Amino acid sequence: MSGHSKWSTIKHKKGAADAKRGKAFTKILKEITVASRLGGGDVNANPRLRLAVDQAKGANMPKENWERAIKKGTGELEGVTYEEVTYEAYGPGGAAIIVEAMTDNKNRTTPEIRSYFSKFGGDLGAVGSVSYLFTRQGQIVVEGEISEDKIMEVALEAGADDVVLDGEVWIIKTTPESYQAVKDAVDAAKLPVLEAKIINAASTSAEIDAGKLKSFLKLIDLLEDNDDVQNVWHNAEYDEPEE
Repeated sequence: MSGHSKWSTIKHKKGAADAKRGKAFTKILKEITVASRLGGGDVNANPRLRLAVDQAKGANMPKENWERAIKKGTGELEGVTYEEVTYEAYGPGGAAIIVEAMTDNKNRTTPEIRSYFSKFGGDLGAVGSVSYLFTRQGQIVVEGEISEDKIMEVALEAGADDVVLDGEVWIIKTTPESYQAVKDAVDAAKLPVLEAKIINAASTSAEIDAGKLKSFLKLIDLLEDNDDVQNVWHNAEYDEPEE
């Protein structure tokens, strides 16, 4: 099972965060606040903010919640200032891991992240130690009931790089630059979108053996459960453990 792009694994990853709806909301609101601070509060003029607001809507977040986060980001309302921090590491079994965090206290977050890796036999590395193994990519997941001709027509004409069938879903792949145009086309065609976001797609994979898999999965769950962590990306490939 490939952890860097397979929808089944993404669903596993999402389960840990989405099981606690409030925690999922907090992560989205942090992103909205930072996106507004960096690029302004106009959703149509700020692609990063638009993506975050789309995620808020997809999570059925009340409009007043994300509008308040925008105002905190632009300074109209008082709010916490978050710093973006990216950690690169190797986990149990040699998988490359990228952890994207937003924190109001880096001196708290960094030791926490380092302790997680130490606990499960991983190593926190320097900037650039694993990021070269990943590429930023737009990914739009659509229900597989749509015909191949239909999804190909909509996605490729809008500028998508590729469309692949992964189990019971279609995955549309784009460059970060063409992501929004393709997403708009998919929405206009009323295709049933399950998830849409910018991901870090791995160019290589690391197979995790059974002896290391339990530690690896515990590490990923611990990272994703941390309040400061926004996203966890890895290139692990493994057989899904039995329930």
